[in-house]
Amino acid sequence: MKHTLRSITFLLLAPLAALDAADSAKPAGKPNIIVILTDDHGYADLSSQRQVSDIKTPNIDRLAAQGVRMTAGYITAPQCVPSRAGLMSGRYQQRFGLNHNAEAPLPLEEQTIPERLKKAGYVSGQVGKWHLEPNATCVNWARKNLPQITPGKDGQVAIPGQYYKTYSALGQGFDECFQGEMDSYLATFDCDGNTLDPHGTIVKQSGYRLETQTAAALAFLKRNHEQPFFLYLAYYGPHVPLEATEKYLSRFPGEMPERRRHALAMLSAIDDGVGQINDALKQYEIDDNTLIFFTSDNGAPLAAARGKLKADLLPVNKSSADWDGSLNDPWVGEKGMLTEGGIRVPFIMCWPGRLPAGKIYDQPVSTLDIAATAVALAGLPADERLDGVNLIPHLTSEVSHSPHAALYWRFLNQAAVRSEKWKYIQAGNEANYLFDLTSAEHEKRNLIKEHPEVARDLAAKLSGWTSQLAPPGDPDQLLSGEEKRWYQFYLGLTD
Repeated sequence: MKHTLRSITFLLLAPLAALDAADSAKPAGKPNIIVILTDDHGYADLSSQRQVSDIKTPNIDRLAAQGVRMTAGYITAPQCVPSRAGLMSGRYQQRFGLNHNAEAPLPLEEQTIPERLKKAGYVSGQVGKWHLEPNATCVNWARKNLPQITPGKDGQVAIPGQYYKTYSALGQGFDECFQGEMDSYLATFDCDGNTLDPHGTIVKQSGYRLETQTAAALAFLKRNHEQPFFLYLAYYGPHVPLEATEKYLSRFPGEMPERRRHALAMLSAIDDGVGQINDALKQYEIDDNTLIFFTSDNGAPLAAARGKLKADLLPVNKSSADWDGSLNDPWVGEKGMLTEGGIRVPFIMCWPGRLPAGKIYDQPVSTLDIAATAVALAGLPADERLDGVNLIPHLTSEVSHSPHAALYWRFLNQAAVRSEKWKYIQAGNEANYLFDLTSAEHEKRNLIKEHPEVARDLAAKLSGWTSQLAPPGDPDQLLSGEEKRWYQFYLGLTD
């Protein structure tokens, strides 16, 4: 009888114990979400990627050690504006006509991550580079919205300052911002955490730009750590103009191109910032209730097709997109291309206690997934307009299949699709390529003649996707001069 009572008692209490254990594993309230985005940062340049020996990123590597490092993380375009528009909207930016930099701004009617999370009670902050407002190359937008303005001799337009504010982070759903790149910022708070004009005021900030951006992120955390928050920290580095102080340059002695030394130094400054952010989360005792994404907006520009990658004497302060000192190894190509070097980037997710520590995930994921993941974690209903997926079940092995049946790209006169191991690229109407990305040769061997049926299937998938875009359709024009140099140099232009 005693045995029976003990068994009954155990059976009654075991489910309660399991529920208690499950509850204790859940974060208290909605998780905070931080997106840290670097700029023109190639795949090779985290030491946890184990591609190059000169990079030093111990704090970012710690994120990978405590979370999940994605080896097939992608952005939606190999250029700043469209890539950021895809991330911030969670939709392929070509759906709303933002195909390249000159087709900014991000339309005000597009729902952004902060606009979505606001419905769940989140406060949101943006720090650093925004780059989703109209810019001097947006001639078509100016013709439509500012017909009184005509392009200058350089073919560019002078956008009135009021429009930069209209399309700023504050105009796209953020509650607070410290928006800027070098020493001038549209800010609602200062680096000490003091409140400024809630509508934003211009702040001139002396000091090293990457340290300023870290300080502003820390100030946002100081102001908002007691409530659910979304922080978008977009470092302006290692994008040109290259800039570093002796504190960081001295960490990389020895012979190397000065552009490489400056890129390493800038990434080291960003890494220090990541460490300070982690320390702040621990100080506020919210590190186990905060999901951090770390990624880049596109691969590094190399200018290899113009013979400038090894130009050791290229001036460090030259602001053109020749080479920013970062590297895309082992992938082929560079910023501006739909080869892996242009679109495959560092990608880490860290959420202590909720994601498996030290996991390496090799299925393709996208910055489109950031919005969908945030929406799910905030407890908001799924939105079928989002093109990404909630990655958490995939990373915790609750779901075994790949997050995406296919990922797509269209940029300038190029288009591409990746499905499982296969990647198909259309280079204008001049050449088509098929690659096995899981092979040692990846994009160094065109397999289109060996597997024409695979190429036909992927071409049909790609056409089905491009028919939904604005404007619809596959690229049907010749490559531009720059594109032709890229594809001739890296792949050759013959099928």
